Amino acid sequence: MSNPVMTPYSISPQALKAVLLELFPQGDIIVDRGEVTFQVPASEYVSCMQTLKTHPTCLFDQLIDLCGVDYQEHAVLGERVQRFAAVSHLLSVKLNQRLRVRVFAADDDFPRLDSVTTIWASAAWYEREAFDLYGIVFDGHEDLRRILTDYGFIGHPFRKDFPLSGHVEMRYDADRQRVIYEPVSIEPREITPRIVREDNYGGLH
Repeated sequence: MSNPVMTPYSISPQALKAVLLELFPQGDIIVDRGEVTFQVPASEYVSCMQTLKTHPTCLFDQLIDLCGVDYQEHAVLGERVQRFAAVSHLLSVKLNQRLRVRVFAADDDFPRLDSVTTIWASAAWYEREAFDLYGIVFDGHEDLRRILTDYGFIGHPFRKDFPLSGHVEMRYDADRQRVIYEPVSIEPREITPRIVREDNYGGLH
């Protein structure tokens, strides 16, 4: 007896797009490489996420991941966009479907978005990570602190304009018997790409 053919999801990407367009007629929904991305305006972010979790045709009960993105000097699908965005990955266990949601912060200089911790508790850690690494502030988050960098860390290390050597360095001072912070002493150097020549290996075929 042959095994039945298993499909990864119970609904096709195009069918999921149609479902979303019924709920959000003006929605910016993209299907690419078999995945669905729903780009939500910041002003409608929380209300859309609440609908995606509770509506019978969606039921995205799990927030799998939320991360920050820095689109500095880049465009999405050929269009100029704001710099910072939060990207969430949602899963509906009951309906066996997945969705990516992207929301851009309106202000590049001080990016801020509403928190979705009241919808999915798992967002608490993810939003802290996006705040720590990208500097995105999530309004309504009850404990928005750094989570990966040190307490005295300056800046947000995943931003594309963050220097590779950082701003400060830390070390333990035996005389003071504590950790101290000092300006970075690493001299910037030019990275020369390694060149592989065929004659070094007797010719490559």
